[in-house]
Amino acid sequence: MNQLQFESSPYLRQHAANPVDWFPWCNEALNLADELDRPILLSIGYSTCHWCHVMAKECFEDDKVAQLMNEHFVNIKVDREERPDLDQIYQSAHGLLTQRSGGWPLTVFLNPKSRVPFFAGTYFPKAPRFGLPGFPEVLQQVSRAYAQNKDRLEEFDAKLLEALSESDRSQNTESKRSFDDMCSRCRDILVANYDAQGGGFGTAPKFPQPMSLSWLLKHWYDSRSRGRADSEALDVFIDTLTRMGRGGIFDHLGGGFFRYSTDRSWTIPHFEKMLYDNALLLGVYADAYALTGDQLFEEVLSETASWVLDELRTPDGGFFSAIDADSEGEEGKYYAWRRNEVKRVLTDEEYLVAETLYGLDKPTNFETRWHLHRTDAWRAVVHRLSLDPEHAYQTRQSARAKLRALRAERIPPATDTKVLTSWNGLTIGGLARASRSLNMPDLVNMAQATADFLRQHCFDGHRLNAVWCDGQAKFNGYLDDYAHLLNGLLDLLAVSWRHVDVEMAKALADSLIKWFYDSDDGGFWFTAHDHEDLIYRAKPSTDGATPSGNGAACLALIRLADLSGQTEYLEPVERTLEWAGGFVGRNEAMYPTLVQCMNRMVKPHNHILMRGPRDLLSDWLAVVHGDFHPDLETWAIPHEDSKFLPEYLPKLVPAEERERVTAYICEDFVCSAPINDLDEFQATVAAMRAP
Repeated sequence: MNQLQFESSPYLRQHAANPVDWFPWCNEALNLADELDRPILLSIGYSTCHWCHVMAKECFEDDKVAQLMNEHFVNIKVDREERPDLDQIYQSAHGLLTQRSGGWPLTVFLNPKSRVPFFAGTYFPKAPRFGLPGFPEVLQQVSRAYAQNKDRLEEFDAKLLEALSESDRSQNTESKRSFDDMCSRCRDILVANYDAQGGGFGTAPKFPQPMSLSWLLKHWYDSRSRGRADSEALDVFIDTLTRMGRGGIFDHLGGGFFRYSTDRSWTIPHFEKMLYDNALLLGVYADAYALTGDQLFEEVLSETASWVLDELRTPDGGFFSAIDADSEGEEGKYYAWRRNEVKRVLTDEEYLVAETLYGLDKPTNFETRWHLHRTDAWRAVVHRLSLDPEHAYQTRQSARAKLRALRAERIPPATDTKVLTSWNGLTIGGLARASRSLNMPDLVNMAQATADFLRQHCFDGHRLNAVWCDGQAKFNGYLDDYAHLLNGLLDLLAVSWRHVDVEMAKALADSLIKWFYDSDDGGFWFTAHDHEDLIYRAKPSTDGATPSGNGAACLALIRLADLSGQTEYLEPVERTLEWAGGFVGRNEAMYPTLVQCMNRMVKPHNHILMRGPRDLLSDWLAVVHGDFHPDLETWAIPHEDSKFLPEYLPKLVPAEERERVTAYICEDFVCSAPINDLDEFQATVAAMRAP
């Protein structure tokens, strides 16, 4: 057993019995490399990564490969979900060194003196294939290259560090575009990249891209309010979510979304399931269902929420990070079917419905087996089979239950049991938004339990930890931890008010500004001011699988300023958007969250505040939650729980008004006269809707 046996990360423990002398990222390993004058072999991955498993089996479990690694390198293994700071740095360096996109496993060789990389790749096989050299050959060549070129590394380090620093600078070499121009260009780029044949953006592989979809929906709503509804943007949103909900990227038996589609039609996914994907898609499908009332969107939304709660929730209220793609050493084996398996457990009528709905009447689509997906609307299937709709639905549900029970008898994929603060923050927000669209208060209770879990285990009243695993909180929080949790708490407060959540939100915002804000140039650093010194310090701005830290931080502070009336939260937002303006205009579609923040800052923004007895507020909240109002923030503050009040509301409520609800319609920081009549409130909210 190597040094990884003492780590809590499931990914690192997977490698604890390798013959490789692995270290975690630590001073002991870094100092040892310097003393021995050996390059550092840095391997970054995560526990549910398929190609990480492949490289581990081929290379890291092989005695001869391990011998080469141990003789010539100091070997460090990193869980990218625990150390996204290291992953960001060395993924960026990989891009500069190879001029190709990165991925996992990431394999980087570092100068032991400076920790700057001089050679990088991703997956390497043991023997040459896929156009890649064999890993033993790579090890020998890198070792020789280091020995022969030590005197040139200092110059090379300086050039690479300069290139890394340049990648985060705005470089205002072109004039900044107006906000309207940015919105138009963001819309045009996304629509131009839309695949009308398969839905989504681009060809294959296809990722859900929830931030881009959400931005298109908000853009459509804004255009509609101006009397020039952009129906094409709405069509992209609806069509993509429909195809994803019918496609194999969605688990039609267990619920939840897989990581991405390997093909253009969303049929065959990469089978890992990540918490962050599902958390973000909860919010997107909640908006889609609130807007359309479509049955498919309702089913996808409710089943995804159920999957998150059933499969990833810890007994204490947190959420695990992911479920592996592989089981029994084979990707997708848990989810694929043979026709005779299905026939054996279903009645003839159940099989007829399942066969027609899920494509079992068509050729196999996944390695001589079937991965279930839908190619048509449920109504069309019922009509084709000439069945009574209610009877058909019951038959379908019975078939699904039997197949789900049969699947549960298989050996399941492994679960990564880390609880990540940032992803749990996204999940709090997703559950809160789903509860509002589905009118399911239980989801609010679950989201509040998650907030309580993080408050108890990962928060000291001011600072966050990034990871909780095996009863231990680890690693100082990153920008994403503060920003995503703050947004999640604000989503939660919009559905159900608790003063403990307000207090935590304000403390997080204050710490976010204190520890991450760049007061000299604007923008937020990914790591705190007192973080470990690394080879460079990033300011993430582009949206990826999750909203960028800078976009999420700005959005959260804008929302908190609306709620609190404290305009000092807007100063770092203004400076950050000024910093970002120099590069967002080069390709707006890479920055939908920052573009959304710019929208919020330049447009008058409405929000609603209510006060009243807790048992009366629900009827008033239902007026707003029963329709689609993107960006219309609503907070209902019970008199029984009003330790915090926005600065622009009266602090004292006359005794005769404490037994009724009072609502205020606010634009920026100016509020209407109080509204105490529910009918008047309904009419006012209706008048605020876009035409």
